[in-house]
Amino acid sequence: MSVTAAASPPADPARGCEHPRERGGRLSASAMAAAAMGNMLEWYDFAVYGFLATVFARNFFPDSSRSAGLISVFGVFAASFLMRPLGSIVFGHIGDRHGRRAAMLASALCMTVSTVAVGLLPTYAVAGVAAPALLLALRLVQGLCIGGEYMSSAVFLAEGAPSRWRGACAALATVGCNGGTLVGSGIGALTTQVLTPDQLDAWGWRLPFLLGLVLGGFTLVLRRTVPETPLGVEKGLPLVAAFRDGWRDILRASCFNFVVGLSFYLIFVYLATWLQQVDGFSRALALELNTISMLVVLVMAVAFAALSDLVGRKLVLGAGFLGLALLSWPLFQLMRSGDPTLALISQIAFSVLIATGGAMPVMLAEMFSRRTRCTSVGLSWNIAIGIGGGTAPMVAVLLVNATGNPLAPAGYLIGAATLAFLAVLSVPDRAGRPLD
Repeated sequence: MSVTAAASPPADPARGCEHPRERGGRLSASAMAAAAMGNMLEWYDFAVYGFLATVFARNFFPDSSRSAGLISVFGVFAASFLMRPLGSIVFGHIGDRHGRRAAMLASALCMTVSTVAVGLLPTYAVAGVAAPALLLALRLVQGLCIGGEYMSSAVFLAEGAPSRWRGACAALATVGCNGGTLVGSGIGALTTQVLTPDQLDAWGWRLPFLLGLVLGGFTLVLRRTVPETPLGVEKGLPLVAAFRDGWRDILRASCFNFVVGLSFYLIFVYLATWLQQVDGFSRALALELNTISMLVVLVMAVAFAALSDLVGRKLVLGAGFLGLALLSWPLFQLMRSGDPTLALISQIAFSVLIATGGAMPVMLAEMFSRRTRCTSVGLSWNIAIGIGGGTAPMVAVLLVNATGNPLAPAGYLIGAATLAFLAVLSVPDRAGRPLD
């Protein structure tokens, strides 16, 4: 991060993000790309796993029924998310005590190795019960890594942004997440179209994970050039200080982060399976609809984050949560019609509502002080995402099986969105103010 002596006008997002505490300081385009790329890698892996859930069920849980196999696959998915709070503690400590750059490098390296390892796993037919055990172990490692990635990059971007455009700059972390899910969806759809079902089951499912080596290697190269940011002064453990000084804000943030994770993984991971089972769509069609919807989120998340710089974080996030509470049931009804066009319209509507979460990274960064920011943001994000997002596909399957109603997941989403709406109203809006 370079520092010049002359003052400069507020930064344009297209020209880079100036550090608010260093006159003229600016995050370069490569530094911003490096922060976003790590999120792309980690969400790419999680997305591919969810999109290929039925293939994993046949390869790693072949003795189970179709429903039980899916529950087992999504159970492994959920277990990895439950490691995210531990990841936020480990990488939050690194970020708060040793620097945001160190935390981002460590999480990206860990995720690259574990993603490629999934692509090399033996199946149940080769290794027996050791196969699902190894799959679970690697997913737990990935959960640990992802627990440190999002909060480190989001904090890095927010701290390098001017007050005027902080939301737009910090939203690049969300762009990375959505971009990773989009790429994962696209690769999943392409693999499904190019390969036959037998080829996909036999070896094709490995290809998306092995491709993670390319994405991970590029991320690591970029992050080695990222400048370090100034740290706060915290003599004790950041974890202890985070709860001592900000436990109320951690609790509030966890409430509205819960619905962010639930809505995202319900709509963009579980729904690909739901459309196949309820509407009878082919896997390829379900992934195509999902990919189109992810494009909407990718664009709209930045737009809503920039809007929050103008009208405030609470208005943008509150509108999104209220929309999910009021519209989830009718949108699920629309998707149940069996018409691909109506299903796409419904999923795009969900995408617009979920995209309001583009203002979430900056909202979290503004809630906590610099000296414990990585730890506090990481805890509030990962505890809620681990419970809400990680369990969303599994809980959705259980709700449908228990009630016999394919619309049951909509009720779950409505309840969570209502709670999030109330929680976000209780948080002061600090848009446009200095970060510290």
